[in-house]
Amino acid sequence: MVVIALLVLPALEASELPITKNSPIPDFQNRTQDVVPYDFDAPPQGLFQAITTAEGFDEELGFHRTHEIVPVKPTDRFRPDTPTIFIVFHLHQHYQGFQVFGRCFPETVAGLDPTVVIGQDAMHIALEDDSGYLALSPPKDAWKPGRYKVEIHVGEQINEMSLMGTMRFTIVAGMKK
Repeated sequence: MVVIALLVLPALEASELPITKNSPIPDFQNRTQDVVPYDFDAPPQGLFQAITTAEGFDEELGFHRTHEIVPVKPTDRFRPDTPTIFIVFHLHQHYQGFQVFGRCFPETVAGLDPTVVIGQDAMHIALEDDSGYLALSPPKDAWKPGRYKVEIHVGEQINEMSLMGTMRFTIVAGMKK
């Protein structure tokens, strides 16, 4: 035999209702001291599992029998006669195709305007791709010594919302092979 008991509470009059404080939204959502701001001036995170500058890349057969792009001689210091600088990346799982763009600026290079794009590349990432690369060629046959930055954008086009992060590399004069 099952006994069901009902608890009947007396109805409260409006004057008897407890008054609660009108709390601001931050008091019950993410605490500002716990929030770490995203740094767009650092290497991209989130979608990117790994990203690095390198002298080259190689294509290997991946774990799931897919083509995997891997960096060859990863470094952030290059010689002025380097024919191409590669940015090689490995991605987390994604559910649609998109493009990865790289725009190169001379951050601190003598004689070059740091606001002018001196090179760019893009790679279409298909649904089954989990890695890729961008290739940056020197302006006018050789890189000038100095520090360069590459804005990494993700999406269908470059705009103010597509920036994911920034990679940097240095061209060193007199660097040995």
